[in-house]
Amino acid sequence: MTAYILRRLLLLIPTLFGILLINFAIIQFAPGGPVEQIIAQIRGIDADAAGRISGATGRETASGGPASRYRGAQGLDPEFIRSLEKQFGFDQPAHRRFLRMCRDYLTFNFGHSYYRDRSVLQLIREKLPVSVSLGLWSTLLIYAISIPLGIRKAVRDGSRFDSWTSALVVAGNAIPSFLFAVLLVIVFAGGRYLDWFPLRGLTSENWASLSWGGRILDYAWHLVLPVATVTIGGFATLTMLTKNSFLDQIHLQYVTTAYAKGCTPRQALYGHVFRNAMLIVISGFPAALIMTLFTGSVLVEVIFSLDGIGLLGFDAALKRDYPVMMGTLFIFELLALLLNLLSDVIYTVIDPRIDFEGR
Repeated sequence: MTAYILRRLLLLIPTLFGILLINFAIIQFAPGGPVEQIIAQIRGIDADAAGRISGATGRETASGGPASRYRGAQGLDPEFIRSLEKQFGFDQPAHRRFLRMCRDYLTFNFGHSYYRDRSVLQLIREKLPVSVSLGLWSTLLIYAISIPLGIRKAVRDGSRFDSWTSALVVAGNAIPSFLFAVLLVIVFAGGRYLDWFPLRGLTSENWASLSWGGRILDYAWHLVLPVATVTIGGFATLTMLTKNSFLDQIHLQYVTTAYAKGCTPRQALYGHVFRNAMLIVISGFPAALIMTLFTGSVLVEVIFSLDGIGLLGFDAALKRDYPVMMGTLFIFELLALLLNLLSDVIYTVIDPRIDFEGR
């Protein structure tokens, strides 16, 4: 297994290189870059409109020089445009900028944000705890609900309990997370009816002055609505996966043999079926965590004013803050690849018959 893990770790390098290369190339064609953003602010025009490449090649600017490739730049001093390009690093060819970025990323140097007076690594360190809190507790709660519920549904397949819980699962899967978040805000966060839970941040302003017990309660109080929002949209799929996995195992020959040897239904379920049925469920935990951390919480962070890594990346994409965009992408992909490796390791722990190294 050690050799397999080492090979997978070495494979991270070309994988990350390919991901960065593709996304860097896409960014080069995306309109509305930082230079266009500055020009738009100077001109007082729409930033997206300013980002579209002008078809006026060959026209003359008001200053008499050749037309700029930035829409809205006509009439501005060409030296000013060149200074902007140098400020953002666009005075160098794209391939040099990419190679320099890859070299810096080897030492986790992601540069500085274009619009915030901080390094990208510092911003990620500040925002990551919020996303980790939301993603970790939501994932744990999803598994805590889905696994027992899925096992119960499998054991009582076709019963009245299975029918009404299936309706609950369908409803949870049908309700978009952001819509459920808005409903919670209206009902429980002072939107119209009750004002039981806060609507901003993970802690109160006086959190530092609270006792340890008070800090834990305050932290949990702020997490109730965001975690409930993410959970309602995530438990349905895992519940049905658990149920179907157990149903596949319950009717196999080895379970019948266990009954013949005198095992009770509970002993057969948790002593024999559980390990085989839970293989696909538990091994998917790392992937579920990384999806919740970065892709499933952006709208939740926006609605509940949680300044996490999802909101940071979303805001960077709107502002074309390329260092923040690429830095968060790198961290996300690195964690995703490492957690995928962890999934393979969990496979072998749960079922020693699986041998990736031998394959």
